[in-house]
Amino acid sequence: MKRFESLSYLISHLNIALQQEIDTRLKRYDLDSKLWPVLFTLWQEEGLSQTELSKRCDVANYTMTRLLDHLQVQGFITRHQEADNRRAFQIFLTDNGKALQQDLLHEAAWVNERFLEALTDSEQYEFMRLLNKVNKFNQ
Repeated sequence: MKRFESLSYLISHLNIALQQEIDTRLKRYDLDSKLWPVLFTLWQEEGLSQTELSKRCDVANYTMTRLLDHLQVQGFITRHQEADNRRAFQIFLTDNGKALQQDLLHEAAWVNERFLEALTDSEQYEFMRLLNKVNKFNQ
């Protein structure tokens, strides 16, 4: 098998390039690509437990703890202890975390456009549809 025939190689190569580009764009906000999925998920739904947030972001719970610590120190999230479970916390965005949404979504859109510009509009739609199908997001 050649590398251009390997799904793993192609996706890995694309992922590295995407992360480098988004890191460059997020650096001006003192953020990086590891924090992006957490913020993106919380903009869609706040009040998730750390465990649920870990599942949605596909990271280990201990990794999520470090990411949330970082976002809390920066003033972008708060943790609220759940009433019925003293060890569990719900995660909420602060006003500063909410204020990032428009700018960071703009940065993400710019990265998407840059990486998809070689494709026609219909190819872009089909590419995203197929990625979602393979990732089973739309089932």
